Amino acid sequence: TADLPPRPPPVVGFADCYAGGFIDGFHTHDRGQLSVFLAGSVTVNTRDESFVLRPGQGLWIPANTVHQATCRTDLMFQVVYVDPRLTGADLPCKVFEASSLIRGLVDEVIAMKFDFAMDERMSAIARLLVDEIGRAPRIVDRLIFPSDHRLRRVCEAIIALPGDCHDIDHWAREAGMARRTFTRLFQLEMGMGFAAWRRKVRVIEAASRIA
Repeated sequence: TADLPPRPPPVVGFADCYAGGFIDGFHTHDRGQLSVFLAGSVTVNTRDESFVLRPGQGLWIPANTVHQATCRTDLMFQVVYVDPRLTGADLPCKVFEASSLIRGLVDEVIAMKFDFAMDERMSAIARLLVDEIGRAPRIVDRLIFPSDHRLRRVCEAIIALPGDCHDIDHWAREAGMARRTFTRLFQLEMGMGFAAWRRKVRVIEAASRIA
């Protein structure tokens, strides 16, 4: 939101592009952020989750959510910042397919630039956009980070190099745990075994490359 004027309207947006390899370090916005991705691929991490976004998908990040973006390729996207008074506290972080209606509403917001009044029409567009974000089915292709810092270190390393072939004994040692402790804690925190979780990482990685 540093790119916005001092007193922007409650809903405002623009189109942007980043070069592949660009990393936008951990930061927050005082507004909710809707991103709609047009071309390329990007990984977005919050404190608790990791998402790999592809063209045609949207990402909603609530206000004051710490997040980081890593451009896996050259990236083209649209972004809309929404005053939290329009969204309330019931719109969680999620990835979804950006419907033609959502894309059209985003286009309308961006076309107004930064200098417009929230008249009846723009207020209706903003309300409908927020409603559609809430209604959009969540895409389940996300990776949840464990709360245990040792497991998180392992998960971050695997996400960074999904093709790594080290076995579970190696990663247990990296975490400073016995194999049995590692597997039990991983299952407890992640809701699945280590091998299943790593397969999920690779499936998401493969899908992003196809896109």
